[in-house]
Amino acid sequence: MGFKMGIVGLPNVGKSTLFNALTRTAAAQAANFPFCTIEPNVGEVAVPDARLDKLAEIAGSKQIIPTRMTFVDIAGLVKGASKGEGLGNQFLANIRETDAIAHVLRCFEDSDVTHVEGRVDPVADAETIDTELMLADLESIEKRRAGLVRKIKGNDKDAIQQDRLLALAQAAIEDGQPARTVKIDEDDAKAWRMLQLLTTKPVLYVCNVGESEAAEGNALSAKVAEMAAAQGNSAVIISAQIEEEISQLEADEAEMFLTEMGLDEAGLDRLIRAGYELLHLETYFTVGPKEARAWTIKQGTSAPKAAGVIHGDFEKGFIRAETIAYDDFVNLGGEGPAKEAGKMRSEGKSYTVKDGDVLHFLFNT
Repeated sequence: MGFKMGIVGLPNVGKSTLFNALTRTAAAQAANFPFCTIEPNVGEVAVPDARLDKLAEIAGSKQIIPTRMTFVDIAGLVKGASKGEGLGNQFLANIRETDAIAHVLRCFEDSDVTHVEGRVDPVADAETIDTELMLADLESIEKRRAGLVRKIKGNDKDAIQQDRLLALAQAAIEDGQPARTVKIDEDDAKAWRMLQLLTTKPVLYVCNVGESEAAEGNALSAKVAEMAAAQGNSAVIISAQIEEEISQLEADEAEMFLTEMGLDEAGLDRLIRAGYELLHLETYFTVGPKEARAWTIKQGTSAPKAAGVIHGDFEKGFIRAETIAYDDFVNLGGEGPAKEAGKMRSEGKSYTVKDGDVLHFLFNT
């Protein structure tokens, strides 16, 4: 399981430059990693994880298969999108299908690049998009609640629950707050997700800064970070210009370029990691002579559910999971030595998979 992140932003903020860098980087990885461009505005990129390379080295794996992340370049956002301005309707439909929103904000000054509003203010830009999403949600909520009236009169339990949750979302939005600020009981969590409201999506603010500010950011990105923290969202600093240059270099050249720029890693790696943290995702591994592979799961996933990510039959016929912690696998030199040292555990259906676990599933066919 990977996850899908929609890249949004006003015109001329660097959104398409960033997406193009992502897809070019992914294309360069295609010789070693699974990659596909699903549509012109959708691309998949390997999730960087040094642990996978280490495991493959120890196990002598012939193939390395990382987990993947899907990026969607969502076009057409302008003020009035909620009313169909620009490509508003398509924009709203595309964003509903994503797990999270990467909101690219212009945090650089450049007189040659015109801002759609005639000023550089990333916090105001964020508010523009938030407002459009809230207006779209509000219109959707009002229509849906009107359509539930007859079922509620008939005492339909699902309709009553849905209306109650929509009312909570409506109250928050009318108070100027996105629906994700609503506190939902665990019993309502599934029904809440099924509403697919735009403003329930977690947001990662991507501060697009100039080349010289890529390491530390600037005053504009600091304001975004402050806003994100107040909202309970995340922010990451990236120079789309640098990412575009890196995407056209060979791996060794890219590493030298990053060093010259005073950067430890590419901004895209930070973006992916921040997305994982935002969605509370983690990684487990399956390792053998044939392949070393990474799998993405939600934090708190049980062993049978984790097995089901590989194949539904693994979950249905789950017997147990043979588990080795990543550090034990590496420090002891592989599966055999870890087993001899008593570091391989046999875990049942109630086991919660931990980030970095090296797993082997046993199941009935």
